[in-house]
Amino acid sequence: MTLHDACSPRRTEAELANLREEVFRLKQELHAVIVSHTYQIAEVQDIADLVGDSLELARACAELKSETIVFCGVDFMAETAAILNPEATVLLSAAAASCPMAAMIDEGILNEWKAKYPQAAVVTYVNSTAAVKAGSDICCTSANAVAVVESVPNDEILFIPDSNLGHYVSTKTQKSMILYPGYCSIHARLSAAEVIQARRQYPEARVLVHPECRAEVIELADAALSTSQMIRDAGERSAKTFVIGTEEGLLHQLRLKNPEKTFHLLSPTLICVDMKKTRLENVIDTMKRQSNGITVPEEVALKAKRALDRMLAVV
Repeated sequence: MTLHDACSPRRTEAELANLREEVFRLKQELHAVIVSHTYQIAEVQDIADLVGDSLELARACAELKSETIVFCGVDFMAETAAILNPEATVLLSAAAASCPMAAMIDEGILNEWKAKYPQAAVVTYVNSTAAVKAGSDICCTSANAVAVVESVPNDEILFIPDSNLGHYVSTKTQKSMILYPGYCSIHARLSAAEVIQARRQYPEARVLVHPECRAEVIELADAALSTSQMIRDAGERSAKTFVIGTEEGLLHQLRLKNPEKTFHLLSPTLICVDMKKTRLENVIDTMKRQSNGITVPEEVALKAKRALDRMLAVV
């Protein structure tokens, strides 16, 4: 099976056109806005009103005035949208789309770690549940993690749940970083050997990897960047060839925005199964039935919103 086969269902152009037409009809009927993470399959990104990374979508969802937000991503992202925009109805396009890293810690485990390190401020990656966010001092994304940690007055930081992102941040700050041993299974499987092989195969290429990657991978790359930062970097650099070390869905946006440049995926393993659960049929069915509504208990939502608002206030 090829990478294309794994990520994109086979359809005729006429079938795709009919599905897109139904999406737009239902969107108007519900007064909805469709938002998509950059890791979604191309056909889903193409019907979305907004496409971005976690930080971009969090900022956008907080400001949306639409009655309904249809979220094409995974569950913690839809939860974040519901917390930041409680007036809107938030529907997750694929009910089974979750994040294995977010499941690596819950509020009980977090409380145990907080008890061990009572002087530490809890900085929580947005790839986490609403309940874990609620027990945190501030949230961050891969795009602003360093800035968030630097904004916290505490000298000691308990960083959860991604140890690889936390290690990357530790190389950019003088703060004492305590790292919870969570990880993204997609990014963590990348190896230094794959970077070395890519440099041999594409010696002229600029190599960009995600800060969720392991330290030895980051050390061999030209830069460790969030997905939105990768898109900006590709547009601003004179390089014509790039090797990309993040989930393959980002290649669609990179190619759309830079048609004169060439982008290669660092490894064929960079496919998130959960991000690929959303198809146009899911989006249509969710809107038709107004199903997969995301609700967060008020007490949890209020505390989580405090941590998210603090994150959004960091420039």
